[in-house]
Amino acid sequence: MGSTSPWTMSTIIFHLPLLLSSLALTLILGFAIFLIEYARRIDSDHSPNEASSRSLFFDDPSSLKKIPYPSIYDPVEKYMSLIIPAYNEEHRIPGALDETMNYLQKRAARDKSFSYEVLIIDDGSTDRTTKIAFDYVRKYKIDNVRVIPLGKNHGKGEAIRKGMLHSRGELLLMLDADGATKITDLEKLESEIHAAVKTENQSTPRISDSAVAVFGSRAHLEKQALASRKWYRNFLMKGFHLVVLLAAGPGIRDTQCGFKMFTRAAARKLFTNVRLKRWCFDVELVYLCKKLNIPMAEVSVKWTEIPGSKVHMTSIIHMLFELVLIRLGYGLNIWKIYT
Repeated sequence: MGSTSPWTMSTIIFHLPLLLSSLALTLILGFAIFLIEYARRIDSDHSPNEASSRSLFFDDPSSLKKIPYPSIYDPVEKYMSLIIPAYNEEHRIPGALDETMNYLQKRAARDKSFSYEVLIIDDGSTDRTTKIAFDYVRKYKIDNVRVIPLGKNHGKGEAIRKGMLHSRGELLLMLDADGATKITDLEKLESEIHAAVKTENQSTPRISDSAVAVFGSRAHLEKQALASRKWYRNFLMKGFHLVVLLAAGPGIRDTQCGFKMFTRAAARKLFTNVRLKRWCFDVELVYLCKKLNIPMAEVSVKWTEIPGSKVHMTSIIHMLFELVLIRLGYGLNIWKIYT
């Protein structure tokens, strides 16, 4: 008995590298299969025809009437739609909405051709966000401010997608509920779109028929941010930017700024295709712009960090997971692109 034990132990030691390699390969294959199935499940939940649905209605708290959701496929009714996703934003959204509505009303008074709507997408808030949003509907009327309640939390990407698919604007702007970006900077993005459309269509350009996307950017603030953030946060952000580059390619330095503007044609193509519901839908938008040949531009905006950020360490891990899904979903043709 004693003579067999050393031989058995030496055999195990000899084969240990092979055993570990087999275990690692099994884990890698298992994870790959999980990712593929997860990507397929996301695709099965995706409906490119959702925007055509007429079974949903806006609630008007003033008249108690129900107004059918419009569709991104409908003709233009407003010049600009502003889409604001909100999740538990009772403390930050009032200031952002006051600044936004003040700007929009002054501009509409100055320019009679300027029309607008603000869509607040309540992403399953459990605080007073919904009540505050409907207070603004009462104050500014249902034609100018509308609320889409999602019931449960789906993620920022899904909230914005819903707002885009049910908007009426010729230009569609997504912006955060914290008011971190100066609302007047939308004119920079707007001017960039007009210039791009004019270049693309030399004869009587129609903005709504041209697909253009303009991304607000904080890249010019990078040095300041690096100096003020802790070293490990800088390390994580540099790593994230590298993975973004691998997933979507070069072109846009700041994919995560929440201030982006699209023509109606661009929004229709992009948001009927986008699959990711949470953090990295911005990166997916860049990827889709390239695949759909939608011209992109990046414009510097004024940005202030507002306390109350919902980005945590677990969010970074989720972001990396979603970046892998982008390459896998589109790379293996699991996620088809509808044109």
